[in-house]
Amino acid sequence: MLSWQIIGINLLSPMVLAFFLGLFAVIVKSDLKLPKGLYTGLSLYLLLALGLKGGAALSLTSFHSFWLPAFAVLSLGVLLPLLAYNTAHYIGRISEFDSAALAAHYGSVSVVTFIASQVFVESLGHPAEGFMTALVVILEVPGIVIALMIAEIYRRKQKQHGNHSSLMTCFKEIIFGKSILLLLGGLVIGYLSGKQGLEKIAPFFVDPFLGVLVLFMLDMGLVAGERLDGLRTIKAFLIAFAFIIPILNGFLGVCFGYWAGLSIGGTTVLAAMAASASYIAAPAVVRMSLPEANPAYYLTSAIVLTFPFNLALGIPLYYQMALWVFG
Repeated sequence: MLSWQIIGINLLSPMVLAFFLGLFAVIVKSDLKLPKGLYTGLSLYLLLALGLKGGAALSLTSFHSFWLPAFAVLSLGVLLPLLAYNTAHYIGRISEFDSAALAAHYGSVSVVTFIASQVFVESLGHPAEGFMTALVVILEVPGIVIALMIAEIYRRKQKQHGNHSSLMTCFKEIIFGKSILLLLGGLVIGYLSGKQGLEKIAPFFVDPFLGVLVLFMLDMGLVAGERLDGLRTIKAFLIAFAFIIPILNGFLGVCFGYWAGLSIGGTTVLAAMAASASYIAAPAVVRMSLPEANPAYYLTSAIVLTFPFNLALGIPLYYQMALWVFG
């Protein structure tokens, strides 16, 4: 299949169109608004449903087929924040704290980008492995922790002893934050109840999943549109960074996925995970633990630039990379 056809399939999917509808609504100053609190409700539903489905699939997966992909993702979780930090700081001349904040976001994972990539490969007849949700949890934590460690090292060099949270406190807040807790909790519930348990709740947690995702993407478009003004305040380098780093990370994800023995679909999804930037867990932790970092930099870069790029063009690109690597 030609690459333009693949891009067309992705761009014409309901969730991508819903995102751009939200973006368009902000640009034309429409009064379109979703009810307050709906974003939280939709995100909680998606995270729990994702965990339940992943746990049920994990219950049917042998340790032999899971350990190598898990190790590959853990390795990516260490490599990606280091790549993002060094690129931002030493090439882009971004400050240490702002570079660490970017590293936390680009070393972590966007759950919605992960879901979008799963839907995409399924539409092409290359579904990813069922245990990919567990890999999201593995990739979410290391990048944020490593980025905070980098910032803490620099802070101590400056001998700044403000009221900052310890790394252990930050680690606990990542693990017990709502996004990871729901994913982990859903994984455990899905694993223990198995496929039969999932079938009992499928009318609520499986069948409506894509419809809920469309509403969530509409809200994400509204959020991204409201941050368009942030483009005026960030450096030109960060605009390039927001597009180049995802492509580099995506290629690394393809290489690691191929090495770990994942399918074409699984490799594409892993590439999308590696290329994505967190906008749920990372912003919450960075805002609390890195008050020195400029939110306009990391939020505008992650939400306004990288997220739409991955959604519209990145995922098909990573699929093409996977096809090329698989030969």
